[in-house]
Amino acid sequence: MSFREKIAWLSLIAMAVAYGPYFKLVAKGPGPWEPWPHLHPLGLFALVSIVRMLILGAGYLYLRLGFPREERPPLDERDRAIEHRSLSAAYYVLIAGMILVGCFMPFSSTGWTIVNAAIYWIVAAEVVHYSVVVASYRLQAA
Repeated sequence: MSFREKIAWLSLIAMAVAYGPYFKLVAKGPGPWEPWPHLHPLGLFALVSIVRMLILGAGYLYLRLGFPREERPPLDERDRAIEHRSLSAAYYVLIAGMILVGCFMPFSSTGWTIVNAAIYWIVAAEVVHYSVVVASYRLQAA
């Protein structure tokens, strides 16, 4: 497994660990434990984002120390093509989600429902991005 594929796996795992429980909790709706209106979802999102960054930071450090410099070559044409393909796929997911959130949801939803839907589509686009990277490296390895 190449260094860049490991980075993509690390990013996918960090998003699943952080944002999976966040969206599960947010889908249940506001709880009776909410101290101030509209502050808890923002604080929860900040906490989840910090958790993701800590996972990524620890993973990057582990991979940097575990891989010698020779095993982390600069980007070549194959890596650039994989990155371009993955970003293109993620872009279409992001645009479709933002059209849904910005053009249709304001007529049926309000407040944090729209904000969390936008966050969801941003995370979904990132998941698509890193999934395409992993799949591309896996297909080339087979």
